[in-house]
Amino acid sequence: MALVTRDKNRQFDYSVPVVIIGAGAAGMVAALSAHEAGAEVLLLERDALPQGSTALSAGLVPAASTRWQKEAGIEDSPENFAGDIMKKAHGEPDAGIVELMAKTTGPVLEWLADTYGLQFSVVSDFSYPGHSARRMHGLPTRSGEELIDALREAVENAEIALVCHAHVVELFADDEGRVRGLRFERPDGTSEELSCDNLILACNGYGGNKELVRQHISSLSDALYFGHTGNQGDALLWGEALGAASRHLNGHQGHGSVAHPAGILISWATVTEGGFQVNAEGRRFSNEARGYSEQAAEVLRQPDAIAWTIFDERIAGIVRQFEDFRRAEAMGVVLAADSIAELAGLMSVPADALAETFAEIETTAEAAGTDAFGRAFSPAQKLQPPYRAVKVTGALFHTQGGLDVDRTAAVLDGTGKPLPNLFAAGGAACGVSGNEASGYLSGNGLLTAVGLGYIAGKSAAGRAGQ
Repeated sequence: MALVTRDKNRQFDYSVPVVIIGAGAAGMVAALSAHEAGAEVLLLERDALPQGSTALSAGLVPAASTRWQKEAGIEDSPENFAGDIMKKAHGEPDAGIVELMAKTTGPVLEWLADTYGLQFSVVSDFSYPGHSARRMHGLPTRSGEELIDALREAVENAEIALVCHAHVVELFADDEGRVRGLRFERPDGTSEELSCDNLILACNGYGGNKELVRQHISSLSDALYFGHTGNQGDALLWGEALGAASRHLNGHQGHGSVAHPAGILISWATVTEGGFQVNAEGRRFSNEARGYSEQAAEVLRQPDAIAWTIFDERIAGIVRQFEDFRRAEAMGVVLAADSIAELAGLMSVPADALAETFAEIETTAEAAGTDAFGRAFSPAQKLQPPYRAVKVTGALFHTQGGLDVDRTAAVLDGTGKPLPNLFAAGGAACGVSGNEASGYLSGNGLLTAVGLGYIAGKSAAGRAGQ
């Protein structure tokens, strides 16, 4: 239970200028940023090791005008990036925050590479829905686990205090909403209390809190949750108890291609490069190219909440750069067949229906046309044997709504005024996806984790001692 106790006279065991709750990507980037700005930092993580939702992701961060894009001959700009975000989110996000994120993430990734040795590169061989340029950046294995491990190593090498098994359960504040300190518990039941000059909430959203999901995202209330179970909405509940405003609480990232029952993320490049999805009847049911977030609800509406993602060996060769896909193949999750009839047999779907689905797509592709769902197929995307298929379901990955923040990552109250010493980043803050699943542009989660995390660290360090 996330508690806020009003106590202006409480005495604490010790004091730290900048405290950060949550050691995911947002928290660790914030810690590195605050440390570089000269502040003493304490990073608190409830788990035995930093993991969070970052470790469950593909670890890809969108950024514009990076040196890696330039090396790959990719033309891009923060203005184009911001335009893509606003277009996908139907103009709902705060335009100033969107512009700030589009300008910030590129330099932050280069800083992480130059200062801490993170080996980023740009994904240059396929495009993500809604992005007008190829701007997704990741580490060599293209996995969130590698990203979180690299950030943890950077924090440790910088000798930043990181305390794990530290579950923050209570904040202490004065009557004006200034956070004076906090209490965290250890697995053995003991607890510690400490004071802070500034507090950064980087403990993600509320995807693991069924009650809050049911309240704000009813369409996915019974969906598989593919985020970290520790995302219980603590930041949102603490913030609101302190008088903070929140925005776009229905905003979220879903995903329509999580291998079932293995629970492995299957890259959406399987679709963007020409693949498609069918249900148990062997029929398509939507325009998959709109995006993987909105596709989650489409998959969940199918019989038994199951679909099949179908592609070919050409596409499989592209997505093997992702560790998750290689793991899925090793586990036998990816079916392979030399003919449509054989594939239908392996999938246990009607062979005639699947053949008709293939034929309809081939006709559209040969004409470089658009199908009845509004999806365009090009001749180059026509699938060729051998074919591949993965049984998938839809899932909720993480929430995108959260505490309202300004351009310094300071949390705002209901009048738009910053709270005295509270900052938020990543899933704890309102993101840039608007209020619907369809507003999520690939990478928006790590975009605000890295971008707002960096800004929150600088801002909190600048106010330390005030």
